[in-house]
Amino acid sequence: MPEEEAAEILEESLGATRVLIAQAYAGFNAAADPELVESYVYEIQALQARYSYLLRQRKALESGVEQPAFPAARRSTLPAV
Repeated sequence: MPEEEAAEILEESLGATRVLIAQAYAGFNAAADPELVESYVYEIQALQARYSYLLRQRKALESGVEQPAFPAARRSTLPAV
């Protein structure tokens, strides 16, 4: 995959993940049921881990360090909140 294409996919993935994090926080703030609150906590943690991974990939790409391939940006199936 050419470096420019990889950088574009990374930026799209970072942007999409930021949106998903914001949606998860909105759901967390609106949730009243304890089980739903817990599910949002796990979702937020998972999304933050994904975001950190993508940031590390971008940094590696910018520095020219070879990293394992990252998954292409994919659409989330999470419902809008």
